[in-house]
Amino acid sequence: MQEPTANYADIKAIALRYLAMREHSQKELVDKIQAKGFAKPDILPVLAELAEQGWQSDARYAESYARFRIRKGFGPLAIAYELQQHGIKGVDLDAIMGDLADSWLELLAQVYAKKYRPGSAGVERLSRNEWAKRGRFLLQRGFSGESVATLLDHLNITFDIDF
Repeated sequence: MQEPTANYADIKAIALRYLAMREHSQKELVDKIQAKGFAKPDILPVLAELAEQGWQSDARYAESYARFRIRKGFGPLAIAYELQQHGIKGVDLDAIMGDLADSWLELLAQVYAKKYRPGSAGVERLSRNEWAKRGRFLLQRGFSGESVATLLDHLNITFDIDF
């Protein structure tokens, strides 16, 4: 192991302070500590040690973050993108989802019902603009177009064709 730098204790104290508040990805910690004036080459060995000791874990962070976003009603595409922005790749969101709901489609239906309060059983007819607006809302929440179309078909929601 290389000789610790003079800033080693300061960097470790800052990192532990952040980790005591909540889980952080390694990228987040590097960015926050660099903003305090420390150099990346000095930060990385400290974070590697903290990860080895179990204080910091990208996998634990990814699971925590994904659970939080799923509870907020966001879909797999949005969550995967956000995790990638935080330096995390290759998370099995389906495994995390299994603990919170039966499927992504069920979560999608919950998000839709909360926002739009579907009508009674039967065919609900919407204007083309309203139908597109609802679809865009669900797409912006990070659900795939295929999932949105499946949900709208399942709920018997159609749009009027204007000629």
